[in-house]
Amino acid sequence: MNIPYKLPGLIALMSVLLIGCQKPATGGDAPVTALSQTSADRLNFRYEADVPAPTEPAKSNSGEVNAAIQADFDQRRMDESLDKVIASPDGKRVAAVYHRQTDLPSEFRLDMYTPDGKLLKKMTSDVMAVHFPDTIRWSPDSARLAFVAMVRGVQENPDAAPTPAVPDPATSDANANVSGDPEADPEGNTNAQPALEPTPEAPLGMMVFRTEQIYTANSDGDSVKPLTQNDGLIYFYYDWAPDSSALLALAATQREWQYLQYRAESNGEIYVPVGRPRIVEKTGRERRLDDALTAVHPIWSPDSMKIAAAYDTQVRVYDAAGAGPTQAAIPLRNQLLLSAQAFDKAQAEKLNAPTDPAAENQTNTPSNSVQPTILPDPNTLVSFNPIVGLSWKDENILYFQTAFMKRMKKEADSVTSFPRWHRLILSPQAVSK
Repeated sequence: MNIPYKLPGLIALMSVLLIGCQKPATGGDAPVTALSQTSADRLNFRYEADVPAPTEPAKSNSGEVNAAIQADFDQRRMDESLDKVIASPDGKRVAAVYHRQTDLPSEFRLDMYTPDGKLLKKMTSDVMAVHFPDTIRWSPDSARLAFVAMVRGVQENPDAAPTPAVPDPATSDANANVSGDPEADPEGNTNAQPALEPTPEAPLGMMVFRTEQIYTANSDGDSVKPLTQNDGLIYFYYDWAPDSSALLALAATQREWQYLQYRAESNGEIYVPVGRPRIVEKTGRERRLDDALTAVHPIWSPDSMKIAAAYDTQVRVYDAAGAGPTQAAIPLRNQLLLSAQAFDKAQAEKLNAPTDPAAENQTNTPSNSVQPTILPDPNTLVSFNPIVGLSWKDENILYFQTAFMKRMKKEADSVTSFPRWHRLILSPQAVSK
């Protein structure tokens, strides 16, 4: 039985509940296989509302200061500012994200270091600009680094002497020095020690594009190559599969990006990119999974066999393998309406709860004992909101969060309200003989 895509009214609710509650058949049916061996369109699910938030792994130390690398910038690279460092999972390599004072504010450069501060390789050419530095990702096996880059923007007057830029406290290092000669002592000290090793030159002849593309390099900073080559598409989010076999990405057309960004800025909002999910293999082979746009970052299943994405009140699960991956749509609007109604009612009862314990003991039948016969009006529910996040740490449990979110340029006007976690308990359907 396939998970239904669209069914009207209560028929949809009944059908979904039947699918979610279906038990594995016995007798003439074949044994149920593992989820990794079950295609997305052969999955059962059970919806559970308002559950505790999933336990997330401890954050890595990416972005923290590396004293040895900072010292190299302070002593030898005084015309460049170190922005952040990103250590590989095995701790043997560190990617350094930095910028020159003459670079555009949104453009960065990338080098590869050892943890003790030795520069191994300058990874990006002078005509290449790294974008979205917060999305730079090491593969889980520490073999490759993925980043987004495009052609570097043209300076207004590249021949003019560089003028010190006002550092951005969110992206620049406060201790970085500005100098035209990294080998010179800024105070004219003749006893200053020269650099022990010459600084490697930036690579030449590297392919660049007019829009943001995904690049990868090996752990030594070599073999930098564009993984995607779709000029006109902007790749702004990507994540490695747990087995390091491929990347899951979101991309939008340049026209979509510019239009939606303009509309957000006109409303005083912070632009939140939206894109279409796709798989990008290490060979560069790419498969778009869906035509729908989403701002929710899609995620891998723990076994790297499936992908989950969210669109408003719907979760879709895709098979990662195969030339044409199958998918299953799980419409959750009806379930979210009912659970939001129960949540709002429970919150109201808490606010109006009697302060006298004796009166509280005289409470009538619990509110959840009476099941609604019709779906509530979403306009009357404050906690009925779209899906804004996904988490898939256990093969059989897919978590998703709903919330109302509004991101404004004026931080005081930004709002995040009614964040609630729910989950889907997944199981394979039995296959009849």
